[in-house]
Amino acid sequence: MSEVVTVDGARVGVLMGSASDWPTMEKCSQTLAKLGVTHECNVISAHRAAKRLEAYCADAPGRGVQVLICAAGGAAHLAGVAAAMTHIPVLGCPMNAWSTEGLDSLLSMAQMPKGIPVGTLAVGSAGAINAALLAVSILSLNDAELNDRYLAFRAEQSAATFELPGAPGH
Repeated sequence: MSEVVTVDGARVGVLMGSASDWPTMEKCSQTLAKLGVTHECNVISAHRAAKRLEAYCADAPGRGVQVLICAAGGAAHLAGVAAAMTHIPVLGCPMNAWSTEGLDSLLSMAQMPKGIPVGTLAVGSAGAINAALLAVSILSLNDAELNDRYLAFRAEQSAATFELPGAPGH
């Protein structure tokens, strides 16, 4: 089994339950990179590599990781198990797995027991991108430069909403 990848200065840890989650979570990574947030991406199954996940969660805050983004499909226990093992914010990205269009994953993340919060996003790519943006929003509370980049991104996104490419007058 390959070792956990750590990145010096990573502020966000992106974890996936399976390598098959990468095509969706790559959008999360790209969004973090676009906003200049150093992050690391790893595949760590909550079921198949529980001790590896425990070690990662124990080590991450000491290395400067401030937010975890966890993607999983099916039973989707990764986010909940990670949240039980760390005090830093955990954002859950339900994947559209082999059954129920991702509803099983969504419910697994959203229905956490009281006291173990997982901020749960939408199923699939929209959730992956929004998880990155929510992580940036959290980090920007104590980082003026990141806050400026985030606000500029939001303004650019809002302005683009009203553009009609190819329409007269645009």
